[in-house]
Amino acid sequence: MSKNDVLRTVSKPDVETAAERIRGQAVRTPLLRSDALDTATGARLWLKPECLQRTGSFKFRGAYNRLAAMSRGERSAGVVAFSSGNHAQGVALAARLLGVPAAIVMPEDAPAVKIDATRGYGAEIIFYDRYAEDRAVIAVALAAERGGVVVPSYDDPHIVAGQGTVGLEIAAQLAEQGETADLVLVCCGGGGLASGIALGSGLPVVTVEPEGYDDVARSLAAGRILPVDSPGPTLCDALQTMVTCDLTFGILQRVHATGVAVSEAAAMRAVGFAFRELKLVLEPGGAVALAAALEGVVDLRGRSAVVILSGGNVGADVFAQCLAS
Repeated sequence: MSKNDVLRTVSKPDVETAAERIRGQAVRTPLLRSDALDTATGARLWLKPECLQRTGSFKFRGAYNRLAAMSRGERSAGVVAFSSGNHAQGVALAARLLGVPAAIVMPEDAPAVKIDATRGYGAEIIFYDRYAEDRAVIAVALAAERGGVVVPSYDDPHIVAGQGTVGLEIAAQLAEQGETADLVLVCCGGGGLASGIALGSGLPVVTVEPEGYDDVARSLAAGRILPVDSPGPTLCDALQTMVTCDLTFGILQRVHATGVAVSEAAAMRAVGFAFRELKLVLEPGGAVALAAALEGVVDLRGRSAVVILSGGNVGADVFAQCLAS
């Protein structure tokens, strides 16, 4: 199957199928309002806190959908994933629930809280150097050696469809409240969540990335995929994606998505705002969409929007650092 064929296979019906597949496993996270946030931004905003999802991020949705769609034979051979932590945890828990052996290729500098949680869900961990080694190459070789299936974090139709269930819920929850929204701000690494939400919600999407890792924003602006060039460490470890893929980029192009970037300092301030005003715990990578709203990177004055809070797997040291910023 060519890349173009893959692109055509991901549509709203696929997202609806994923919703049925993950029903009873994934949490239907709420759609929240905050007077403090509206006052700070001059907008009418809703928050979708995927930090309250199982494993602490939206990643469980796509992971469970991908593994549940596998045949019995594929499951018996096991899966191999690569992730800095949130996809790792999603795959590890989905594998445990479905009785599938799981090995996760993780960067050696991944946050300890994410390493410990992934191991706690029962997955085997293989470490690599994110700045000197290619995690996808390692995962493919390991899967070939073991006869397993590679489960990428975003370059997979089932993953995109599973993440798109966030968009279905947003559309349904807005309708339940008799409300509408002008756009959705989405934390973005490889684009799996953003492209899925675009398909599931039908709303315009703005991707939000950390400065230096804004390959999706720059690619959308250029009309072609552009990788980032070794920008170095960031506290937004969940979004340290070097390059997007044809699958997610093609969907985002098709729906005319746009992208922006925020500083690490802005993400840290957003973590503090979420704790003080919203009573929610976010990791910096899960707070970049909120940062874009708070900092006016996307002008929301007089508009209505949904802000995705994509993850809350943060270590105590980083959390304390954010609260002090």
